[in-house]
Amino acid sequence: MEYKRAYAKAALAAGLTKPQIVRIYAFESGGNGGYDVQAGLEYNSPGARAINSALGYNQLLNTNSVELLAEKGDRFIDALKARAAGSSGETKAALERKIDAVRRMIAFSRTVPDDWNEHDKLANTPRGFAVHALNLDIDVGPLLQTQKLVDSVHFARSKGHTAPLTAAELEMMNLTGDGNGLDMVMMPPALRDKVPTSNFFQQGGYSRNPVASRNNVVAKLIAATDAKMDREVQLQGARDMAAAF
Repeated sequence: MEYKRAYAKAALAAGLTKPQIVRIYAFESGGNGGYDVQAGLEYNSPGARAINSALGYNQLLNTNSVELLAEKGDRFIDALKARAAGSSGETKAALERKIDAVRRMIAFSRTVPDDWNEHDKLANTPRGFAVHALNLDIDVGPLLQTQKLVDSVHFARSKGHTAPLTAAELEMMNLTGDGNGLDMVMMPPALRDKVPTSNFFQQGGYSRNPVASRNNVVAKLIAATDAKMDREVQLQGARDMAAAF
């Protein structure tokens, strides 16, 4: 609950809405996932194994974490410095140590050009996975994860989509990347019933995502995403997330 409250606070401060956050959490975490939920482990199933590096309430990949730190790390440092300025004693000292560690992670993330493929190479090293573990930190993790969603909102606006994004629309961008997701969001309704969802995923990701692969045109995928959100917002984890607001 402490992490959920930190996440809700960061999301509201960033301009995201309660329905967006609660419904995306429900969809990505199976409605009950903890702050450390990983893809493939959303449900308490015997023999379950992680299927990729996707982690947290809106399931950032390790490459997302490195890229966000490279591009937006200064914002996270400013937020931590403001928190430290309002603290004292051991709490302040701990935040100052954290600031130093995050600064070193930012420097590491900026050792390559600002390019997804270059960030991916860094992300798949031991130090890259250490950066990804910031998602588990209650001070930095909520900032990382909400920034990912905020970047999608800003991208949509920059491309002329000024209407508020529904949770399912924002999830399309979170799930497939901003460009691919916005193509689905802005697609005329007449085409949504015809265009295959496989156009918007890498092959491996598509085959591992049962919601996408079973709903093989855009209209079906968006409807299935909304339906899954409708079901899983009823679970206790999603109710706790709503209460955190």
